[in-house]
Amino acid sequence: MGYDGVELAGLYGLSPAEIKAAIEDAGLEAVSAHVPFQELKADIEGVVSQYEEIGVKYIALPYLMEEDRPGGEKFEENVKVFGEIGKVCKAHGIQTLYHNHDFEFQKMPDGRYALDYIYDTIPADLLKTEIDTCWVNVAGEDPAAYVRKYSGRAPVVHLKDFYKEGKPGNMYQLIGTEVEEQENKGFFEFRPVGSGMQDFPSILEASLEAGAQWVVVEQDQSNGRTPMEAITMSREYLKGLGW
Repeated sequence: MGYDGVELAGLYGLSPAEIKAAIEDAGLEAVSAHVPFQELKADIEGVVSQYEEIGVKYIALPYLMEEDRPGGEKFEENVKVFGEIGKVCKAHGIQTLYHNHDFEFQKMPDGRYALDYIYDTIPADLLKTEIDTCWVNVAGEDPAAYVRKYSGRAPVVHLKDFYKEGKPGNMYQLIGTEVEEQENKGFFEFRPVGSGMQDFPSILEASLEAGAQWVVVEQDQSNGRTPMEAITMSREYLKGLGW
């Protein structure tokens, strides 16, 4: 299809050696991995060692459960743990990233977004950004501007497209997360890159300017297509832009 690397999201019961071999057999590079925060917190050294064996360059903190998010009692303590994870990853030659959703765009008491609070609190050598451009847009901010905001600290950028009307209440169910039932006042679906609401030419230009090493196509749901069909569509769109 023209992809150069892969970002992992789980090992699916396979050993690190099996994962590494599968990626190499496909002619791909193991770029990064989304590793659940609770999994890392429980055994930082052991979990990071697994991904070091696979050969990833980056480990991303992918998602916070509701009780761990900004506005909750655990949040500020969790940010300290992010820093500890960053130190262990650095010792293993891996860079830690933080991957946002829209809930990090809640304001802290001092007026900063919680996402900026995270990056302001932890030194850049221990935590860099993995800006998810879909969720930045959903939060009401300009994805390209947010990537540029972290120029020099944005090695990996997520390309994700979507279509949205009104105030849908099902967005997190669509990524496979159990959340409390919310009133649904709109419509939301994930789409292949280039077939939704995102301005990808500006996002890609911003990614280059920010010094990104990788842009990652993320497809949470393929909506009537197979996952392989969806990622083929995304790649063909990007080729059409000269990428």
